[in-house]
Amino acid sequence: MIAGLAVAALLWEGYKAAGDPEGTVLFGVRVLPRADDLSMPHLWTIGQRLADPEMTGGRPVWLVVLQACLFTLGITAAGFAAGTVIGLVLAAAMQRFRIVERGLLPYVVLSQTVPLVALAPLIAGWGGTLMPPWATVSVIAAYLAFFPVAVGMLRGLQSPSAAGVELMRSYAAGWWRTLVKLRFPAALPYLFPALRLAGAAAVVGAVVGEISTGTRGGIGRLIIEYSREATSDPAKVYTAMLGAALLGLLVAGAVSLLELPLMRHRRHVEVATL
Repeated sequence: MIAGLAVAALLWEGYKAAGDPEGTVLFGVRVLPRADDLSMPHLWTIGQRLADPEMTGGRPVWLVVLQACLFTLGITAAGFAAGTVIGLVLAAAMQRFRIVERGLLPYVVLSQTVPLVALAPLIAGWGGTLMPPWATVSVIAAYLAFFPVAVGMLRGLQSPSAAGVELMRSYAAGWWRTLVKLRFPAALPYLFPALRLAGAAAVVGAVVGEISTGTRGGIGRLIIEYSREATSDPAKVYTAMLGAALLGLLVAGAVSLLELPLMRHRRHVEVATL
């Protein structure tokens, strides 16, 4: 992850040094952004802006961004947890009943084609007074998070070989015992990549949900507020965008930390079985 950030920083500064201040135009269409200070501030300018006060005599920008990220992190965690549970239940149901898979899976895929910007106000309207604003945003985050979990887990639950399934049947193991002892362990290599995608999707859902519903206190709303000063203080906008990007990396990293002990235990069990 650190290497990836270093490469991104080098590409940013490299393009800023060699790129056209007016942008690269091909056949009358701008294919690369402008490289001027208004559109692409230097990274050290963004870092300096993080240390400066948000307003004269106010809190430093890094503290404002951190508090906004923590607010969005709580919303993301709730949406991620709900989306994960929904995805796991749907995957188990589709694996258990073939008719459920054939009837439900197309709609699960179709659900992700709905534009989130259009869906978020509808969810906020449906929630109305029943849910606080943060819960509405969590629902939006869960809506994006459940899909990779459901699809990835379904593929994982269907991954055991026919010989393994027949062996469990020879032991008179029912569906639940086969799920716990065979299918779920076999699905772990499929589950964790799906969880990383779900975590990133939950962050995107939370940020877009905050912007669409006008929920205050999070990093999504902060991006909108800072973007109003883009012409006079462009580095300030990038501080909020940097916070949102780091929040996504944090969630993905947390899932990876959870993966390490579970996958290590799985490898130990496989070695012991062999």
